[in-house]
Amino acid sequence: MRKRRLGRTDIVVNPLGFGGARIGFEHASQTEVDRIMDTLLDVDCIFVDTASSYAGSEALIGNAIKGRRDRFVLATKTPNVPGDGTGLNWSGKSIEQAIDSSLSNLRTDYLDVVHLHGASFKTLMDGDAVNAIQKAQKSGKCKYIGFSGDGSAAMAAIKLEVFDTLQTSFNLVDQKACTEILPVARAAELGIIAKRPLANGTFGKTRSPYEYADEYFERTRDIRVPAGGPLDPYELSLRFALSNSMIDICIVGTTCADHIVDNARSMAKGKLSDEIIASLVQQFAELGKEWEPLN
Repeated sequence: MRKRRLGRTDIVVNPLGFGGARIGFEHASQTEVDRIMDTLLDVDCIFVDTASSYAGSEALIGNAIKGRRDRFVLATKTPNVPGDGTGLNWSGKSIEQAIDSSLSNLRTDYLDVVHLHGASFKTLMDGDAVNAIQKAQKSGKCKYIGFSGDGSAAMAAIKLEVFDTLQTSFNLVDQKACTEILPVARAAELGIIAKRPLANGTFGKTRSPYEYADEYFERTRDIRVPAGGPLDPYELSLRFALSNSMIDICIVGTTCADHIVDNARSMAKGKLSDEIIASLVQQFAELGKEWEPLN
């Protein structure tokens, strides 16, 4: 599969990226993360996404890429400081501190992309958070800025016309972005990063792998593999997401380097056939009328 440009940025990479949530939340060892970073270079999939709120993910990655930072494209998300009981602290000061912490953890003096992570419509409209991330960009702490989120907040972020990238959910059982968000983001020339392309690894499972994935697990139980489609649920899920021409990068998280090799092999098989894609889109149209995007 050919490399893709991330929207209007100068970032050109393979469309398979790495998501750093699981290595933090599942307490991966430094040895495991070192091997993951080595493997990413081996398969030339160098876009690495993490977040300042993903437990120790940033520090694990920073340690693993020491001395070779220039070989990776690093993206992270902000903020990370709990607020007053209503969620994260979205003040400009909190965001500035979180970005500085990310730079330190990742052992770098600049980030390729920093995303506002799950900001609400109100937070976006208040402007303090947006101003803070723009300030970080102007100062050279990050080359590009983006928004990570879904639904109405994602649409509001696009319409602000200040972001370079959008990270949003898209997979077999969460396709609403394809008609409601992705076309608007693409028209605005934003780089589009699909999160959860494997539906949190729930497709084909006999039970949900963790609580955060419960909703996707319930949905995937109703999806059927179309005739001629890959029988491996991970290959089917990944190639479905990669087949969408509006998406530049799909980020997949894992604590196992061998999974990265498997995903790269799936990517190399290219797009699914139009008939298989049409079947999966039709199944979602029939089953997903009441399914809402997950934040």
